[in-house]
Amino acid sequence: MAKTLDSEEEFIDHYLVLCLPSGKEGSKLSLKQIDKAYRDQSRKRHPDKRPNDPDATADFQRLTTSYEILRDVTSRATFDARLFSIQEKAFRASLFDAKRRKLASDLEERERAAAAPEPNPTELAARKEKMVAAELQKEPAAFQSRKAKKTTSSSAPSPSQEKAKKNDGVSLDEEKVLKVSWERDGRDYGAVQLTELFERFGRVEDVLIRSKGSKKKGSAIVVMFSKDAAVAATQSMIGDISNPLLVLPLRTPSSTSTAFPAKQAEPSSPKLNNIVGAGFQDYESSILKKLEMAKEKKRAP
Repeated sequence: MAKTLDSEEEFIDHYLVLCLPSGKEGSKLSLKQIDKAYRDQSRKRHPDKRPNDPDATADFQRLTTSYEILRDVTSRATFDARLFSIQEKAFRASLFDAKRRKLASDLEERERAAAAPEPNPTELAARKEKMVAAELQKEPAAFQSRKAKKTTSSSAPSPSQEKAKKNDGVSLDEEKVLKVSWERDGRDYGAVQLTELFERFGRVEDVLIRSKGSKKKGSAIVVMFSKDAAVAATQSMIGDISNPLLVLPLRTPSSTSTAFPAKQAEPSSPKLNNIVGAGFQDYESSILKKLEMAKEKKRAP
């Protein structure tokens, strides 16, 4: 016969007595698990195993009572319901205590803030003045730092300049590069025709036609194999007589700088300056890229 349940004042968690999980986990335990737990605990907690423990008999009796309650289906259901109710009350009480502690803490904080003396206006003004002075001390250092960064960035060469000056570790020989222009209202020129015309003076390494230029004027860059060939081509009349080519060096060779009149080396016409001026910087980079690709093809096995 099942033992009667304990009163709420003397409530005992029978799952814990058998060293089993309590609450929802305990309610899911099977009878075999309960039997096993009782056998294990009875072997350990039998009075014969604890002859010097005066509470051994009472503890073993409590173990037996808890086992009988959990072993009986009706008694266990009643115990589970009471256990859930007690645990729910304890949970609500813990929430209430936490909320009450929070309210008490907030109340104490407001009381301390109300009891604190108001800040002295003179002290506030002095504190603000110190902050402003600290910011003013930082400003010169920040200005010097910005100035140094600006100077460094302005003096450093741009990526396009670096690319124009170097190609696979070798400086670009600008004295071999020619700037060519012509009127488009007459005979137009293509890369093949320009190559044939300039091969009279030496081997031509590359020809690049300006695709986004003026509708009235055509322009191109011709890279000769040697400086002498570039000089010879610059001093000659090239192209169709009805529409001749204007040929200028990208950079006048130092050894032959006196061979060109000043007006030929530096054209005075605004339109001509527009053709042979900064617009060819992109072509220098294109030439380098194309030459580098050609070198890589020759190196490939």
